[in-house]
This record gives sequence, C-alpha cells and structure tokens, in this order.
Amino acid sequence: MRTNNNMQRKAAVISGIALLIMTIAAFFAQGYVHSSLVVKGDAVTTLENIQASQSLFRLQILGWLIIVITDLIVSWGFYVFLKPFHREYALLAGWLRLLYTAILAIAVSHLVVANSTLQESVIGEALGNMPQQVMWSITAFEAIWSVGLIIFGLHLITVGLVVMKTKHIPKVISILVFLAGFSYSLIHFMYGFIPQLEGFTQILEMTLMAPMFIGELGFGIWLLVKGKKLSMDD
Repeated sequence: MRTNNNMQRKAAVISGIALLIMTIAAFFAQGYVHSSLVVKGDAVTTLENIQASQSLFRLQILGWLIIVITDLIVSWGFYVFLKPFHREYALLAGWLRLLYTAILAIAVSHLVVANSTLQESVIGEALGNMPQQVMWSITAFEAIWSVGLIIFGLHLITVGLVVMKTKHIPKVISILVFLAGFSYSLIHFMYGFIPQLEGFTQILEMTLMAPMFIGELGFGIWLLVKGKKLSMDD
C-alpha cells in the first residue's frame, strides 16, 4: 500500500508539471505563432508570413512535439493517479488520451510537411502552387487536430467522472474537468460535422473558452500542489 501511495503521489506531481509545461508550449505554438502566421483563407499571405518567420514556424513545430511528449506523460500519470479510485475508468481515460496523442502526432506531421515544402523551394522561384501546398498542409493539421480534440474531450469527461468518485478531490475540480471535456467534444464535433453552423460554433467556443482552459489546467495545479499529499483511504 505504501508503494502504491508513493506511485500515486509521484504520478500527481509528474502529471501536474507536464500539464504546466504543455500549457506554456500550447500558448506559444498555437496561441502566439500559429495564430499570428496563418491567415485563414489566404494562402499567399500565410506563405509570406511563414517565409518571413521560418525560425518561428519551426519553433512552433518544436512546441507541438513538446506537447505530444507531455501528453504521453500525462496519459501515464493520470492512469496511475486515478487507478485506485476506479480502475476501469482510469484505463479508459488513459487509452483515450493516448488515442488523442496519436491523432495529434499525425496532425503535427503535416506541419513538418509544410516546413519541408518551404525548405525544398528555390530562392527566387515563382510561387506556383506552393502557397496552396503549404496551406493544404496547415489546413490538414487543423482539421485532424480538431477531430482529435473530440477524443480529448471524451478523455476529460472520463477523468471528471473518476474524480467525482473520490471525496478527497474538490467537487469543483471534477465539475470543471467534466465541463471542459464536454465543451471540447461538442465544439469540435460541430466544427467537423456541422460546418454550416460555424459562426454559431465560434461564438459558443468563445463562451466556453474559460471552462475549457481552467478545467484541465486547474486539475493540473491541484495535482501539483495538493495531489502529492493525497491518501488512498477512500
């Protein structure tokens, strides 16, 4: 039992640290670089932005690779931490996150393709269809990642259900995690399968942005600060 307690505490701390690193990397890769370089529907301007900031674009890819690695760590950490509360749900949550991470890795590979397209271009060569090629890779990244976020939402819903089953974790944490998961799955399902409601989906995403952000990050901070003190005497 003492060994299990120690593993659970270590998993809490490692998961909390990984989530914080992931949040910083996501802010940089998606919140700063991707949003500033990519102009939706304008392949030429997007290509010009990336050509003017190729190092920044490559740093974005590095940021996503860090996110993939930390996602793998969190998959393990969440499973170890949650297993004493509900083994089956913890295992399901772990597999869902691994599936999401695999989908994210496939999505990021398209950014690598976009970077390779840029590197293979000859300086002074006419643009030709290069803007469309680069934009296609970026659009593929966004579309595949969006599908992955439906799975990610299901992962958070499962985590929220497990967290609800223990009296040691504040109920507000479980509610926020569950709400974040529901929001991710709903919004990205609508983006992927009900594109005619894109305008409404964007408004809904802005409305649910706070719980989507606070849910998992709040749980990560709680794991780092309080989780390591948790006793498995439910």
